[in-house]
Amino acid sequence: MNARDRRKSGNPAVRAAAERQVAAGDQPRITWRNWLGGARLRTLPLAFAPVAAGAGVAHMVQGFSLPLTLLALAVAVLLQIGVNYANDYSDGVRGTDEFRLGPARLTGSGLVDPRRVLVTALVFFGLAAVAGLAAVIMSERWWFLALGVLAILAAWFYTGGKRPYGYAGLGEVMVFIFFGLVATVGTVYLQTDVQTQEAWFAGAGVGFFAVAVLVVNNLRDIPTDRLAGKRTLAVRMGDRASRVLYIVCVLLPFAVPAVFGLVNPGLVLVWLVLLVVAPCILIVITAKTPRELILVLQLTSLAALAYGVLLGVGFAF
Repeated sequence: MNARDRRKSGNPAVRAAAERQVAAGDQPRITWRNWLGGARLRTLPLAFAPVAAGAGVAHMVQGFSLPLTLLALAVAVLLQIGVNYANDYSDGVRGTDEFRLGPARLTGSGLVDPRRVLVTALVFFGLAAVAGLAAVIMSERWWFLALGVLAILAAWFYTGGKRPYGYAGLGEVMVFIFFGLVATVGTVYLQTDVQTQEAWFAGAGVGFFAVAVLVVNNLRDIPTDRLAGKRTLAVRMGDRASRVLYIVCVLLPFAVPAVFGLVNPGLVLVWLVLLVVAPCILIVITAKTPRELILVLQLTSLAALAYGVLLGVGFAF
């Protein structure tokens, strides 16, 4: 089907793509940079952080396995990229991105046929499943198969399906669970049978940082999400309360080094993350433009990565 035929499609994103292609004389304008942008690489620190923290806890109880840690990292990164492409597809076909400010998305901008974006998302979900299956076979922890299915379903239904939970203000809850507790504790239990409270505290700390990233992202998008009918937690709470929630979420993780610092002196390094967090808090309090909040989003992602790595190092050594 050529671009002119696709202009009659019932899918608004397909029609938008076709209109742009016809306007450009049917010359494709998509490049590898567009696809790289769709992967949203700046969100990948949220995949690294829980695995780093979990690996440190596993090392603390003498259960660390480099191959299993690398497989856990592969699952987390591939799943994160799959989520990003799935969100691009789902938001695009719903028409949500028509109101969005910032860099153009693949589907919503009409640069790419939505089906290609969907297939790309499914490929990354499939690769994550393969890495997860390899980890399960190596560790013989077969119950992780069910956990993997839940993680993929949670990734898809964030913005996919008839009633996406991300549109109902539940995104932060699921991010805390899957990018905090599940990813961190899962990394530990994939490698050892030792039950340890440090894994859960570390998972909570990393999870709060992941929530903070989502909160500031949705804080920036409050005006456009309202227009699109996307009822995120930030839309429901409002601007001021969302700023307060962000501050709470980036400060709560430091309860972990405060609680375990006497037993694990290496955790003193985690306090260095405050050097990044403090400016973020100041900007969030005073920010008046989306550009300022985008800077906070980037810095918070880096803070989350530093927190996860330093937490892992502190527990391990």
